[in-house]
Amino acid sequence: MAYQGIWVGLGIILLCSLLIIHVFATTIYQMDTDTLRITSGFFFHECIEIKSIRKVSESRNILQSPALSLDRIELIYNRFDSILLSPRDKAGFVAELLKRNPTIEVQL
Repeated sequence: MAYQGIWVGLGIILLCSLLIIHVFATTIYQMDTDTLRITSGFFFHECIEIKSIRKVSESRNILQSPALSLDRIELIYNRFDSILLSPRDKAGFVAELLKRNPTIEVQL
């Protein structure tokens, strides 16, 4: 009977670990011609028009976001919207955004 509690605990740990691995494996930033598509885990799916992005700046904000590290960039788009991302190649990511929208203000 004492071992039954251990199996429940191990099951919970395994389930949480699989969820974390899934989030890391499915966090993707894809750019089409005019859209940035952000996917992370089961529930986060966002499409942002690249023309609506006004500013890109560095951020170490710890708020929940589809960013896998604390070395993040913040995209400010539309009038009051923002999102935190952590692309592997920040400079390349920003350069690709600037190709599609040269009016973006960059503060890196």
